[in-house]
Amino acid sequence: MKILNLYACLGGNRYKWDEVTNIEVTAVEWDNELAKLYQERFPNDKVIVADAHQYLLDHYKEFDFIWSSPPCPTHSRARYWNSSNYDTKTKAIFPDMKLYEEILFLKHYFKGKFVVENVIPYYEPLIVAQKKGRHLYWTNFNLPNNLKDRRFKISRAKNEFNGLCQFHEYDFNKYKGVQPLKKIARNLVDYEAGRTILETALGIIKKQNVKQIELF
Repeated sequence: MKILNLYACLGGNRYKWDEVTNIEVTAVEWDNELAKLYQERFPNDKVIVADAHQYLLDHYKEFDFIWSSPPCPTHSRARYWNSSNYDTKTKAIFPDMKLYEEILFLKHYFKGKFVVENVIPYYEPLIVAQKKGRHLYWTNFNLPNNLKDRRFKISRAKNEFNGLCQFHEYDFNKYKGVQPLKKIARNLVDYEAGRTILETALGIIKKQNVKQIELF
């Protein structure tokens, strides 16, 4: 199964995929340091340092399953508190519409199964998604009600970072790049959710293949 893992970071979503089926993964990540650590974690994957958005456009036809987790900061509820209070400590910016560009593109052009994952935004999502925990998922197949995902309670506790390292089974201190360590650790998708979603997509693909064979 050929899989494209966009905005791969450290592969939180990908961690348990080898337990699902035989896979050939291409991971795209723009941060050189994250890409290096991803490669160490998953030595059999092909890791490319590039613009994931452009790579999707250029290579989508080469894959059976695509997972995309575009950057979430411009959509995050951290920018918005309630109907009358906005975050005035950070610079006002436009939401990054690449998120919706990819959803629409995959929905209309990609023949395989796809998942676009992001945070629950501070606004009403422009395209209906499936809400699971703190995440929204846009897919071209139905997700199960229970993703079997583990939940980590985000807090400001001093020991939160160590808790995230244990939760994701990874020492984030290995990262020596410019992004905040806690941001990277908080943004990883739980590996059980990643496994359940791939299992679901694979099950649907197998059923579709059986129906195609029966037609002939």
